[in-house]
Amino acid sequence: MHRKMVVIFGASNILWMVFAASQAFKIEIFPESKIIAQIGDTVSLTCSTTGCEFPTFSWRTQIDSPLNAKVRSEGTSSTLTMDPVGFGNEHSYLCTATCPSGKQEKEIKVEIYSFPEDPEIRLSGLPEVGKPVTVTCLVPNVYPFDRLEMHLLKGDHLMKSHEFLDPMDKQSLETKSLEVTFTPTNEDIGKTLVCQAKLHVYEIDVKPKERETTKKLEVYISPKNTVISVNPSTRLQEGDSVTMTCFSEGLPAPQILWSKTLDNGNLQVISENATLTLIAMRMEDSGIYVCEGVNLAGRDRTQVELIVQEKLFTVEVSPGPRIAAQIGDSVVLTCRVMGCESPSFSWRTQIDSPLSGKVRSEGTTSMLTLSPVSFENEHSYLCIVTCGRKKLEKEIKVDLYSFPRDPEIEMSDLLVDGNSVTVSCKVPDVYPFDRLEIELLKGESIMKNKNFLDDEDNKSLETKSLEMVFIPSTEDTGKVLVCQAKLHIDEMEFEPKQRQSTQTLYVNVAPRDTTILVSPSSILEEGSSVNMTCSSSGLPAPKILWWRLQNDRDPQLLSENTTLTLISTKIEDSGIYVCEGINQAGTSRKEVELIIQGRENNKDYFSPELLVLYCASSLIIPAIGMIIYFARKANMKGSYSLVEAQKSKV
Repeated sequence: MHRKMVVIFGASNILWMVFAASQAFKIEIFPESKIIAQIGDTVSLTCSTTGCEFPTFSWRTQIDSPLNAKVRSEGTSSTLTMDPVGFGNEHSYLCTATCPSGKQEKEIKVEIYSFPEDPEIRLSGLPEVGKPVTVTCLVPNVYPFDRLEMHLLKGDHLMKSHEFLDPMDKQSLETKSLEVTFTPTNEDIGKTLVCQAKLHVYEIDVKPKERETTKKLEVYISPKNTVISVNPSTRLQEGDSVTMTCFSEGLPAPQILWSKTLDNGNLQVISENATLTLIAMRMEDSGIYVCEGVNLAGRDRTQVELIVQEKLFTVEVSPGPRIAAQIGDSVVLTCRVMGCESPSFSWRTQIDSPLSGKVRSEGTTSMLTLSPVSFENEHSYLCIVTCGRKKLEKEIKVDLYSFPRDPEIEMSDLLVDGNSVTVSCKVPDVYPFDRLEIELLKGESIMKNKNFLDDEDNKSLETKSLEMVFIPSTEDTGKVLVCQAKLHIDEMEFEPKQRQSTQTLYVNVAPRDTTILVSPSSILEEGSSVNMTCSSSGLPAPKILWWRLQNDRDPQLLSENTTLTLISTKIEDSGIYVCEGINQAGTSRKEVELIIQGRENNKDYFSPELLVLYCASSLIIPAIGMIIYFARKANMKGSYSLVEAQKSKV
């Protein structure tokens, strides 16, 4: 059988050699004859041979110009890579393959083009109804442009087309354009401008031969027919209100601008809404108001004159007749006059003390700024307004308070189960403290509250506190301690009258019930091992430390694990071992004495391990002898049967 396989294998080798010798030397190139490449792309030409095991390749152009490409040859193929493709690659390339049996060449022609972007549509200006505008279609970076064709359409209507058949003087990227001038009409609104560009390179397979750009035609109409409506009338009295509405036609809808004509004839823009409302009018509001409709195509305006007649004046103060001000804040008291063109202002306190503030008057408004507010500002302020021969005054009372921060909860010590602790709730920088109430709660139950009703001897910021002693238990863990502070000032509108702070209770339990479990025993023979396990209860769970007491020396730290293991103990390992449970609430200790005894010298010692080894050897040695005996007997007979061997022995 083996000899037959050798004969078959030799025959197959001879047939393969005959087949290989019959393969003629050939050269092929891919792509086969011609390629159209986009400028800027990457193109690879591959030349390969058959019938030649180790060919030699070379590349050149038909006119022996530079390759402008990289060559990589490997085995029976060679690749010419142009990256990126440029004008220097527009050639016929020749690949030459040389073998011992001869030399062959293959040619491929590379043509290039550039058609990278869609056309651009540009307008010479805004397309306004009735006014000529020029639309331009641009095709950038095209080559060869003598094969370019362009069409410009408005909707489905062809406005202009052109074929660029002029001969090219040189190889270059050109931007070609097509222009049309037309006059937009109302019918053009919503139509689309379309620019189509075609490059007649029929061999293009991947890149488009046709590109198109569209642009919606936005036709504008300049504002016109601008009108104003006035309600209730153009003649008004001081304090009245008037609403003026303006409308203007145009496309897109014009933006409305309201202006007032100043004394020097200039216009001052006062609104950009179609409706202008003037309230609480004064005599100086009289004048000419101009409405102007504006869009990108132009503007159109019209105007109206308002006449405001004199009216008896009134005085108003804000924020109101009474204000509660936070110490340290800024407060502005405003006095405003209605019905007087040129009022004069003055401010004073009701007891003629210093103002302790800054006054700023402008037009019909005067403002007294108190910044920062202090105890010197707790007064009744009067605003006096003089208009001609008439005089009016208004009063504003300023009450002070200080309630800037939430209460602060403090504990005298760590919360430990069964240990008394003092909790305090502090309210800092409060005024007036005779209106302060503090309440301390645990969960929803009130622990203590206090009203500070003592008379104030002087004006000052005070820190008030509420203290109480309680004994926490583990049942308090998770409950919320709440400190509420209330300042009973009814005039406060913006600042909170009530502040509170919360703190979640976490009650610790000092370590206790510390125990030690020794396995197998605290009295051992030398060489034995022992495990000592310590446990201690507490909250949070105590950390376990193992110490060994030493005579005349500090204790020795042995371990921070729950279990302390000693292996192969010695007599010197005897001593006092201490387990200590520690947490932030305290410590708990437990001691154990470990005694290591020496072995007796006259006592025969057999370890269990030696006994097992002795028994095993007494069984293994006879078994090995029997195996050797039966193996030799089997070699003599040529075969062996354990059953037959047993029978023969019998």
